[in-house]
Amino acid sequence: MSTTSGQDPPAPGAAPFRCFGTGDPLYERYHDTEWGRPVHGDAALYERLSLEAFQSGLSWITVLRRREGLRAAFDDFDPERVARYGEADVERLMADPAVIRNRRKVLAVVGNAAAVLRLAREGPGLSELVWSAAPAEPPPAPLSPADVPASTPASAALAAALKRAGFRFVGPTTAHAALQACGVVNDHLAHCPAR
Repeated sequence: MSTTSGQDPPAPGAAPFRCFGTGDPLYERYHDTEWGRPVHGDAALYERLSLEAFQSGLSWITVLRRREGLRAAFDDFDPERVARYGEADVERLMADPAVIRNRRKVLAVVGNAAAVLRLAREGPGLSELVWSAAPAEPPPAPLSPADVPASTPASAALAAALKRAGFRFVGPTTAHAALQACGVVNDHLAHCPAR
């Protein structure tokens, strides 16, 4: 999820500033308590990558509003369970109104579960792979949404590594959104209290 929908710094005495999400309680809570906080563990990162895949071409708030339904439909994004899904499960998901019913995305999330398990068996594991994209030196804090990149060389390298591991719907932009969301990079604006 990109912060390109950010806002200018607040005027003195104005409501609290957020990089994004002001005006929708669900979005505000996500910004304030989750986005940019470190996420570790293969299953947790699989869920975040799955949500980013579902977001492709949609607004992030659409995914946030469906998140609990997606969790229920995909067995809490447990990679071991989702990797066993067959055609009947895919059809069940495609008929579920809680799911973002895009067959390519559903198939990618199912296939990505198998890729998570393969990485765990063969190494390095999804968590280690994602966190290997962390910058050695944190870049300067962005001052405005225009300073926040949609992708970086690190996200392009991560996307390529994930694709080699069998992941789908993980291009450089999606990979960077996941790095932002999971706290691997800190793209909260300089004047954002969540930074």
